[in-house]
Amino acid sequence: MKNVLRDILKTFIFAVMAGISISIGCAAFLMVGAESKIAGALFFTVGLFIILNFDFNLFTGKVCFALDNKPTYILRLVIIWLGNFAGAVVAAYALSLTRLSALSVYCASIVAVKMNDSLVSLFILGILCNILIFIAVYGYKNFDNKLAGMLALFFGVSVFVLCGFEHCVADMFYYSFAGEWSWQMILRLLIITLGNIVGGLLIPAVIKITGFKKKTIKSE
Repeated sequence: MKNVLRDILKTFIFAVMAGISISIGCAAFLMVGAESKIAGALFFTVGLFIILNFDFNLFTGKVCFALDNKPTYILRLVIIWLGNFAGAVVAAYALSLTRLSALSVYCASIVAVKMNDSLVSLFILGILCNILIFIAVYGYKNFDNKLAGMLALFFGVSVFVLCGFEHCVADMFYYSFAGEWSWQMILRLLIITLGNIVGGLLIPAVIKITGFKKKTIKSE
């Protein structure tokens, strides 16, 4: 029992750290995104870069491998989602106590766009986001060529940010930093999360169904 509780606690703590890491990426985007969305998208990547190098638990990344695990993995994903949420809320509150709190004005404008969007749109944008997250995570972890892995990470993440696709953990931070939580926002966050789940499982499901063998890109 102690080992189980220890594992749950570690999973949650690593998820909190992932939520904070994504929040750092969001803060970087807010800092430069108003002037240059391309630069903002590139700097946002620092969040996933931290997570992959320290093996933190990010929901949108971990859900991509649900088909390779037992049904009990679902409980792990729930814990990770809650940990990501806690990390994003803590990071948003901490940032609001600093001189960077002025960024919340730009953040509020981003949240307003999400609030005026339809649920169908948010769901589809969530799917597209996690297709790219899978490519980024899989490529970074499996390509033997380090340059190819870095390109998969940076292009996968920066493209979804640049296109405005929906990432549930990033939205946890944006909603919190804007300080506008409501039941409507929670509903939209859950719809985005569902979209992320579908998007994260799409390529792995196709691979399993077709029997396609994933390849690695090796160094010369």
